Amino acid sequence: MIAIDTNILLRYLLQDDEAQASKATKLILGDQDVLVTDVVLIETIWTLKGKRYNLSKDQIVNVLHALFAEPNLTFEDGQAVWGALKDFMNAKPIKSGGKTKQADFPDALIVNKAKRYGQLNKKEVSTIYTFDKAALEIDGTKQP
Repeated sequence: MIAIDTNILLRYLLQDDEAQASKATKLILGDQDVLVTDVVLIETIWTLKGKRYNLSKDQIVNVLHALFAEPNLTFEDGQAVWGALKDFMNAKPIKSGGKTKQADFPDALIVNKAKRYGQLNKKEVSTIYTFDKAALEIDGTKQP
């Protein structure tokens, strides 16, 4: 197994630098399993949602589905990522301070990683506290 950083994953997804994209593609489609850590996944999503690429929620969902479909990719915690994807897809927009907000994928992953930690370590994580009003729409969250 090998692991990749955010830049490798972005070059593979975006194909925006021919030389780097070619190398990234060879790594990801090669003959070894490829680890995508939670940090790499979150940095990738933040970059894709940011001002430069400005991907929509639907586009982010499509990217995540495509990553799950890659046979060589292994997520640090696939079950937590899958749960986060489902929560992100089901997140409803809310009004907060005159703006419409919605829980994003990193919010959903934080919640799902906390729940999964409890499952794996046989400790109940009863509540995930947040001040983020949009994240409060995810089951298991509560404002302090």
